[in-house]
Amino acid sequence: MKEYDRIPVTKVHRASKFISTGAKIGTNYLKHYGKKFMNPGRTSDQLHEDNAEDIYNSLSELKGGALKVAQMLSMDKNLLPTAYQQKFSMAQYSAPPLSYPLVVKTFKKYFGKGPEQVFDSFTNKAVNAASMGQVHQAFLGNKKLAVKIQYPGVGDSVKSDLAMVKPIALTMFKLNPVEYDEFIQEVESRMLEETDYTLELQRSMDLSEKTKRIKNIVFPTYYPEYSTPKILTMDWLEGSTLSEVLKHTLAQNERDKLGQAMWDFYHFQMHTLKAVHADPHPGNFIITPESKLGIIDFGCVKEISNSFYKIYFQLLDPEILGNSKKREKLFQELNFVYSADNPSEREFFSSVFTTLVELLGRPFRSAVFDFADNAYFDELYSFGQKISMMKEFRESKKARGVRDALYINRTYFGLYTILHDLKASIKTAY
Repeated sequence: MKEYDRIPVTKVHRASKFISTGAKIGTNYLKHYGKKFMNPGRTSDQLHEDNAEDIYNSLSELKGGALKVAQMLSMDKNLLPTAYQQKFSMAQYSAPPLSYPLVVKTFKKYFGKGPEQVFDSFTNKAVNAASMGQVHQAFLGNKKLAVKIQYPGVGDSVKSDLAMVKPIALTMFKLNPVEYDEFIQEVESRMLEETDYTLELQRSMDLSEKTKRIKNIVFPTYYPEYSTPKILTMDWLEGSTLSEVLKHTLAQNERDKLGQAMWDFYHFQMHTLKAVHADPHPGNFIITPESKLGIIDFGCVKEISNSFYKIYFQLLDPEILGNSKKREKLFQELNFVYSADNPSEREFFSSVFTTLVELLGRPFRSAVFDFADNAYFDELYSFGQKISMMKEFRESKKARGVRDALYINRTYFGLYTILHDLKASIKTAY
């Protein structure tokens, strides 16, 4: 795998990279329309593949917030063509890593010595690399460790990166600028937290301690004495990532066991801790040789205030769909509809969100839910695709939703998708 020996860290250098990427995308469009002129039946598949390749390569060099956005977008099956989903999903755990001298430089900044002087042994090459940092394997005595090192300049560039990625996101993926501006502030807050490994260490130790009694869940032990604001050290969890395990045949009882452990983990966080591991993608879960679910990477955690919890989880109230007065009040509190909406807007958005609430809440309305149900997911993805194409959403002058719900919705969407990939049957009663 290609390694990078530097990352553009100044705003000028990073802006230049975005501009050159935009130029490549423009050239791809010119090529596409030129060939389409000669062959009117030509599809956009090659255009999407070319653009996905160019965007991913550029973001891989930049790392940080822009690459993280690509990773997040890859999880939305309704928003991006398949070529983008496949390419951008690589940012979860197999992005091109940094070269070893940059790793040494980070260690010397925080420990005053290289990693070989801190640990008994340390791999020169990254074991895996994602959007914000990469992991190396180390030994200290008989302890096998995972050492995560943050890419240089990531924290300083989050705000400017998100500003520069905006034109690409709005133009290529036809996002509503009002909603983008509303929700990107929440994205920025979570990303800035992800660059603080001191905060991640604290949350990792706290949340793993509070959830360790959940059946079939395991966590690594964390080591504050070998961690800094940009380096995080923990036990190495033996096993394979969930993404690798899903490529192989699993017995149904194993699928149900892992799926139930994951459901119970998120259910406990949502409703008891009100602090949620909000980055549920297959690269963040390790399946141990004992077929237990290992939880890693508490970088992205969404804390839920009591006031918002009381509003948001009314969506699971069995009466909400049939009680128009209660539903209308809740929809206004969540900004699905506004008091200033005209009657046609109010009717339209109320109808769409009623259908969406029914769909997303369906797993909670039975004692056991079969996430292998293709008919349910076809209906869910089809409706999501339909919403993404509705001009009423694209042209709305108001954001439909509240920013506090962004990462909760994303967490549930990621959880549903993983459970569907597992084909697991889950006891879901709320």
